[in-house]
Amino acid sequence: MSKTNRVRRWVVPNKRASNYADERKAKVHQRGPKEGKELTDFEAGVRTGYLQCQNDHAGIYKFKKAIGEGKSVAEARKISKEIGGKKK
Repeated sequence: MSKTNRVRRWVVPNKRASNYADERKAKVHQRGPKEGKELTDFEAGVRTGYLQCQNDHAGIYKFKKAIGEGKSVAEARKISKEIGGKKK
């Protein structure tokens, strides 16, 4: 993702997601009994789906938090798509 594109696409919220992202990039299992073997299309898809799910959870959390703070739906949508913390 380019540094100029500041709209949330996906997030690496924890170690599993970080490991999945690394494995997807390398296209090879990096841990466990299949270590060193190539990822199948299904396994790569599972990792992609997990990472997208983590992004959805992060976005919905920010959306609900903004609504709880009294922001409008449009403002909450914008906040939920921002990457990182508050703007300076």
